[in-house]
Amino acid sequence: MSALTERILELACAIQQIPAPTFHEQQRAEFIHRQFQELGLSDVETDDIGNVYARRPGQGSAAPVLITAHTDTVFPAHTPLTLTRSADRIHGPGIGDNALGVAGLFGVAWMLAETKAPGDVWLAANVGEEGLGNLRGMRRVVERLGDRVKATIVLEGMALGHIYHNGIGVRRYRFTAIAEGGHSWLNFGRTSAIHLLLRFGADLTQLSVPERPKTTYNIGTVSGGTSINTIAREASLDLDLRSETPEALDDLDAQVQALYRAHRRTAEAAGAQLIQQRIGDRPSGQLPRDHALVQIAAQALEAVGLTPIFDAGSTDANLPLSQQRPCICIGLTHGSNAHRPDEYIETGPLAQGLQALRDTVLGALEHVG
Repeated sequence: MSALTERILELACAIQQIPAPTFHEQQRAEFIHRQFQELGLSDVETDDIGNVYARRPGQGSAAPVLITAHTDTVFPAHTPLTLTRSADRIHGPGIGDNALGVAGLFGVAWMLAETKAPGDVWLAANVGEEGLGNLRGMRRVVERLGDRVKATIVLEGMALGHIYHNGIGVRRYRFTAIAEGGHSWLNFGRTSAIHLLLRFGADLTQLSVPERPKTTYNIGTVSGGTSINTIAREASLDLDLRSETPEALDDLDAQVQALYRAHRRTAEAAGAQLIQQRIGDRPSGQLPRDHALVQIAAQALEAVGLTPIFDAGSTDANLPLSQQRPCICIGLTHGSNAHRPDEYIETGPLAQGLQALRDTVLGALEHVG
């Protein structure tokens, strides 16, 4: 294993050890800020929501390229961040999603130190990609740098070989049922918020979706109630809707709205309420497969012996893609079990991922107009 690869793995492990739940990335941001400064990068700054920026000056007049990686994880702050390392893997919650991706930002700076980059490279470690972060970090990054860079490359620790150039649209809702409640024995027959919500949720699980374009729904969380012998006064569920096309997502959303209106009327007739709140909206967008940035990334993968997989996903790339800005999301190595405590990355393929990343960055600087 090369010294560079080992250095990046060590940094990824150090980043992974710092808790960074969505909306609570400050400690990790402070660490990244210090590391950027120690590396001697220019324009190191942390904004008011926790995005950390730095610039690697180039030696030419090419327009800048932006490289980003999200700092937040899905794991609550109390999650044990135990790491275990074997000959070819590192296990630990968040190691691939996205501690390694963040370490990849430093990898870009280290690799470019050994070559004459024809233009500046901006680096951004951004907050708010996971869960209900709703891409708030990337929104701020694009507001700040979007008009100054000609292309954006989003880094994820895993999914080496994939080129995400199609951003899947996502809408998220929270539905809350509110009722009078009471004692389960003495007030039997009163409307229960949980019972209302369960009936609504059962109908949601029968939504009709097409196989193509791929379209999905998921009730991710359900909460509410006071105790087993209490008629619930309040309960809620969170619903995630996704599709490869805006039209199919609109159709699915229309089904949800029809069900919501019907169950809201039923709730009101029973003296209760069913309330809807939109809690997330990831816009969709697409960069054509024949675009220079996509092809540069594909050629870089082929050069290290990998077959490119042109893919669609829901990542920070959604935001610039929705604004018709050239953007792709790529992975650095193979791994699995993302969003689980037994998440892992494979250490061997990282060398290929780093070489492909270097070639993609340089290619974007030289050939994206």
